[in-house]
Amino acid sequence: MATTQQTPGQNGTPTSQQGPPGCGRLLLLDGHSMAFRAFFALPVEKFTTSTGQATNAVYGFTSMLIKLLRDEQPTHIAVAWDLSGPTFRHDSYTDYKAGRADTPPELPSQVEFVQELLKMLGITSVSASGYEADDVIATLTARGREEGMEILIASGDRDAFQLVDDTCTVLYPGRSLSELARMTPDAIEAKYGVRPERYRDLAALVGEKADNLPGVPGVGPKTAAKWIAKYGSLDELVARAGELTGKAGQNLRDHLDHVLRNQQLNRLDPDIELERPVTELTRAEADRAGVHGLFDNLEFASTLRDRLFAVLGDTGEDDAPADDEEFAVELTVPAPGELGAWLRANASGGARCG
Repeated sequence: MATTQQTPGQNGTPTSQQGPPGCGRLLLLDGHSMAFRAFFALPVEKFTTSTGQATNAVYGFTSMLIKLLRDEQPTHIAVAWDLSGPTFRHDSYTDYKAGRADTPPELPSQVEFVQELLKMLGITSVSASGYEADDVIATLTARGREEGMEILIASGDRDAFQLVDDTCTVLYPGRSLSELARMTPDAIEAKYGVRPERYRDLAALVGEKADNLPGVPGVGPKTAAKWIAKYGSLDELVARAGELTGKAGQNLRDHLDHVLRNQQLNRLDPDIELERPVTELTRAEADRAGVHGLFDNLEFASTLRDRLFAVLGDTGEDDAPADDEEFAVELTVPAPGELGAWLRANASGGARCG
């Protein structure tokens, strides 16, 4: 059973948002993927509080969220998170994701802060026991399509490319936090030589090191794309594997079991049971006081929160310090050589002058 979290703002009502005409624009974020991206994009030694709490992932995630909200103006938004524990893929392949490097010790606490911030911003977090965030995103994408929505997926996981079509675009992180490549069907074909609906076939042949899914030895994306273009699909390629010549062809025949396993595990499940309908994934009113408290705790400068509230349509003016009391200003222009005497005569007794 999937779980969802949404903390409304001060009055529990969704905020009004501007967006595209029609049925809306759904923005889906892969929470851990984007948090990892933020963590490694900003040096942890430069983002640490006076108490030693690392903040680079929180700062970077917030910066990316601000950019996405500002540039994309979604009408609906959700963040999908992985849960600890095995998934149905581990049931099929016990070594799935084995050998991954340990999570940096500074990251888990920051993920909790990010999730806390999302609650304060009225943004829904979604997860599903036994499934990965990718599967949650695939399900929400399918349901968004049913509602006629335009869909944007912010993720650094290439498995999301299989979801791309004319109504769905993946925003793929680049080298900097501000760089997000728009992976449309044409963009995926230009980079990988296959259309999005065949990306899963290509990944099955090439493998995925991060998931401990070995591919066919000596077969890279170009060879895999050439085979898929010739035979039309991985299923047809496997059925006619005996026609392939050379070492690459023999390697494919020798590793067909790996390829078929990869194809099965790469498939994202688009039909998870979720508690909240996609039409309810609107952003609730932000708990501005809570955000201020969290940012104070993390020792963030006012610049980040100003940017955040500006994109939320909330300037926070009523939290600004009160203006200083008024005072009279008298302008005097001393003649050359008279400034010292003027200061001695006027900059005394607590009178304001400059």
